[in-house]
Amino acid sequence: MPSFDFSSEADMVALKNAVDITARAIANRYDFKGTAASIELNEKDKLITLVGDSDFQLDQIKDLLFPAMEKKEKESTKRLDPQDVEKISGNKAKQVLKIKSGIATELAKKIVKLLKDGKIKVQASIQGEEVRVSGAKRDDLQTAIALVTKEISDFPIKYGNFRD
Repeated sequence: MPSFDFSSEADMVALKNAVDITARAIANRYDFKGTAASIELNEKDKLITLVGDSDFQLDQIKDLLFPAMEKKEKESTKRLDPQDVEKISGNKAKQVLKIKSGIATELAKKIVKLLKDGKIKVQASIQGEEVRVSGAKRDDLQTAIALVTKEISDFPIKYGNFRD
């Protein structure tokens, strides 16, 4: 019985490249000279830390980071969870962007419900941070992929691990 998995893993290499490109752009920009503007990636905790002199400068750093991320991995900015801006040491601002990885339980339930309501002859089951879809025909699986990619656009979902 053919099956495949819906999953959502962050490409950490592409993310690291995007952060490095942004750090180089910050170092080269004239309006960032002599400021506290910086960006840092913590791969272990999956956090991106932005530091700047003001909220406006944090927004400028994000304007550099987001296109670099999109260029490396499509829809990767949708997996960022921005935390509140903190004021640190005087007049500086800091913001942490959490990198969400894996499919959350409520999104997995939404995918399963979507497939059941779509009247496609497939079975979907939640397995940890993935959703396994199996069916009798490959065409049904392709229809399921098309339905989920069309309906769920607020979080990057990949499909793979196809088995026949």
